[in-house]
Amino acid sequence: MGNIRARDGKLFFDFTYQGIRCREQTALLDTRINRSKLTSIMKTIDTEIRLNRFVFKSYFPSSSRCSRFDEQDISVQRYLAEEVEPQTVHILSNIPTFKDFVDDWISENRIQWKKSHLKNVLMIIDNYLIPEFGLTRLNDITRPNLIKFRAAISEPRCSITKDKLSNDWINHVMTPLRGILNEAAFRFDFPSPFINIKPLRIHKTVIEPFSLTEVKLFLSQVRDDFRDYYIVRFFTAMRTAEIDGLKWQFVDLERNEIIIQETLVDGNVETPKTSASYRSIQLSQPVVEALKRQQQVTGDNTYVFCNANGKPLEHRNVTKRVWYPALDEMDLKKRRPYQTRHTCATLWLAAGENPEWIAKQMGHSTTKMLFEVYSRYVPNATRQDGSAFARLIEHVKFDAIQEHSYE
Repeated sequence: MGNIRARDGKLFFDFTYQGIRCREQTALLDTRINRSKLTSIMKTIDTEIRLNRFVFKSYFPSSSRCSRFDEQDISVQRYLAEEVEPQTVHILSNIPTFKDFVDDWISENRIQWKKSHLKNVLMIIDNYLIPEFGLTRLNDITRPNLIKFRAAISEPRCSITKDKLSNDWINHVMTPLRGILNEAAFRFDFPSPFINIKPLRIHKTVIEPFSLTEVKLFLSQVRDDFRDYYIVRFFTAMRTAEIDGLKWQFVDLERNEIIIQETLVDGNVETPKTSASYRSIQLSQPVVEALKRQQQVTGDNTYVFCNANGKPLEHRNVTKRVWYPALDEMDLKKRRPYQTRHTCATLWLAAGENPEWIAKQMGHSTTKMLFEVYSRYVPNATRQDGSAFARLIEHVKFDAIQEHSYE
């Protein structure tokens, strides 16, 4: 096999043909793009030599070696001319198909991905991208192809369901597609078709926090063996993956805090969602008491909340067998368990806690999301909209101020 090498900062072909080593200089600088381009050509040359289809002077007409291969070139040209269906080979012929390239792309990027993210990427590639683009050469995929694909996947994929994909999920599908095509365009030096294709607008997430009365009702009637689990969920704002992966080593009952250092996603121990998600959660007294009770039950195990075998809880199973039946029994509106996090946020706000403290407790880097998502629920929780300001100014005698200003 031939190679691409560099001499004095310029690239050259290095291969053997007819028992003769050929070093053919180019004027191209030794850059990643140029190496990729010449490597593609070198692969074509290797293939043509192997199939006895290589014409030396077609590639290197100015080479001093042309005369040495005249007879062989004429013989190959005669052979090609006699073929019923001559095969045309051009420089871009070795740009791989989408399916061939995507395997390399995954192997190169998986080192920086969590297992859960890798699982999602593979699912998207297998279910959406390969069926659509698998056999297409990367440089043949166009911007109109991408726009039509995005529009097509928004429709229901079978007659069983009439539900369309959400804009959020469509954006998730398009994200690895963008990464694959942009990397291929850079590597094989062709224009990326992913130009000016903006993510679809995502509607604000609808949150449905529990009122404090509903929280009390739920905790008073939920199964005894899960009451402490839900006390922790309702009053710490922990994400599902965080409470599922909570280990006793990260619980400090002397300092009344939980350290978020790990999460559990699909049975795999992973890092927290973002850098801000690494945090210390200060615990209220009900949570401390719940954890002390739980310690009597699972204190000898690794995980705080686990099954009889010491294995961490499987949140889908808990949701199906405990959460939803409890809501039905109490005649409470059906909501996802993640609403416990939203509930805690709104109750903290309603209690007048410092927004920066709340953001830190929840693992947010700023208060921006707090005010955008949760603040509108504060009046509903307190039923005293504007009362804090009223209390602030209630002792100010405005009549006296006005009279003094006229003196």
